[in-house]
Amino acid sequence: MTEAPTDEWTVEYEGNRFERFFTRLPSYEQAVLDQAIESVLTLHGPDICESEWGKNLGKGLYEFRVKKSLAALCSDAGVKPPPGHPEGRTVLLRAFCTFHGKKIVLLLGGYDKKKDPSEKRQNAEIKRARKALTAWKVAEAKAAARAKKGLG
Repeated sequence: MTEAPTDEWTVEYEGNRFERFFTRLPSYEQAVLDQAIESVLTLHGPDICESEWGKNLGKGLYEFRVKKSLAALCSDAGVKPPPGHPEGRTVLLRAFCTFHGKKIVLLLGGYDKKKDPSEKRQNAEIKRARKALTAWKVAEAKAAARAKKGLG
């Protein structure tokens, strides 16, 4: 059986930085971010920058801005909120990503801006995301060079 073609973006993670950020979030924030990734980021890719959802930070780095409640996200997507998350409070989360290949979103890191809205923290997180993106690009270039030489 073949899968139907999709216009959605696939999500991948670079290193464990995003995963560490995500798993340290309270369960409500995890549910909100998960829903936002599923119903916004995977559908729109870099077009998030044409709305309040995203900002192009340059050099291939993007900021995914989540500032809605779970109820609002689920309502927008036409889905029921997951059980156990009745709260309607708005979150303020940032996730850093890049887009590559055949519709792949690579998540590089993130943070809870509501906990620390300072410009200093924002700049530090962007710097970490840029470093992760650069490391990923170097690794990809090395892998491509090995593949070209037939070293797999």
